[in-house]
Amino acid sequence: MKADLHPDYKTTTIKCVCGNEVETGSTKDGITVDICAKCQPFFTGKQKFVDTGGRIDKFNKRLDASSVSNNAPAPKTKKEKPSEESTETDE
Repeated sequence: MKADLHPDYKTTTIKCVCGNEVETGSTKDGITVDICAKCQPFFTGKQKFVDTGGRIDKFNKRLDASSVSNNAPAPKTKKEKPSEESTETDE
């Protein structure tokens, strides 16, 4: 077998933003995560919003700007089909 083929598998710590730490085995050192099993809403029953970069605020600003602007396109209306009775001929 070839020597030094596999990476080093060592004990490492996974750290969550909430402060939870878990010891596990990995090829990487010092893993950091945003959400773990202790703070994940599915397991805790508590809702937690993770808003990266103010996406909700940006969306609300765009929504308000589009509803206020007068340049909004008019809603499309359906064209009426000619009635079938008027196309028939009497014999």
